[in-house]
Amino acid sequence: MLNQSKYENNRSKNCLLESPICERLQAEPCWLGIDEAGRGPVLGPMVYGICFSPLADKDKFSKMKFADSKTLTEEQRDNVFGTMNESLDMLGWMVEILSPVYISTSMLRREKYNLNALSHDCAIGLINTALERGVNVTEVYVDTVGDPVKYQAKLKELFPSIDVTVAKKADSLYPIVSAASICAKVSRDHAVKNWEFMEGIILKESDYGSGYPGDPKTKKFLENSFDKVFGFPSFVRFSWSTASLIIEKNGVAVKWEDDEDEADAASQGNTVLSQYFKSKDDKGEQTRHRFFTHRQLNHVTSF
Repeated sequence: MLNQSKYENNRSKNCLLESPICERLQAEPCWLGIDEAGRGPVLGPMVYGICFSPLADKDKFSKMKFADSKTLTEEQRDNVFGTMNESLDMLGWMVEILSPVYISTSMLRREKYNLNALSHDCAIGLINTALERGVNVTEVYVDTVGDPVKYQAKLKELFPSIDVTVAKKADSLYPIVSAASICAKVSRDHAVKNWEFMEGIILKESDYGSGYPGDPKTKKFLENSFDKVFGFPSFVRFSWSTASLIIEKNGVAVKWEDDEDEADAASQGNTVLSQYFKSKDDKGEQTRHRFFTHRQLNHVTSF
């Protein structure tokens, strides 16, 4: 049974769950697999999982009949995960649960931080955590996010002593990635099932569906749970276009008096307060906003 009480105490924050680590995992060379669950849904957390096991047990590990979690039923995934937890003398696992609030606020930063970058950082963080726990990782297998060649080069640069393989459909090619996939999916299933809303809403999983934007139950939940002033409950990834369109269409428009006052002052040729916060170079001349300099954007006069 997966104990998620640590996450359930505050579902607005990320949470790391992990199995005990036996001495073999620290003493013997290990392979490590990485996969995620819940990348696409507009509801609930995204979960990244890793699994690691001694290279000496590769054949034994492969005979445990792991498979891509998407090809298994929830009951089958739970059973396999139970078997994994009965085999902690030859494997270990970790999962990081990324809350919907964290996903949305990360993606809506002023400086661009998309879902791919977030996923990469989470995977890198889990590898580092395994190494900090003393796991003797010598091989890493990853189901790709974005371009596999670039992703593999990025990981290889960060972990030069580890043999890294990044591949599409790695969860169906490498049993260690399949095991990581099961860890991630079981964790997400348990997190989403009978979600306890901080806003006091009482609903069951059957009331909000799979969480994918195309699910009729999910669409209905988004429409019914939306507040014109306060938006969505924290269960919703409000940065998703599905949610943001509802906010733009049905939310109460916000007008800031300061913005109107500045617009009026500017139109009359007067100095506005925001002018005093603009950067200047050594010569006292106005410099470009860091939005442009951070992204290395330049004016183009010809093509």
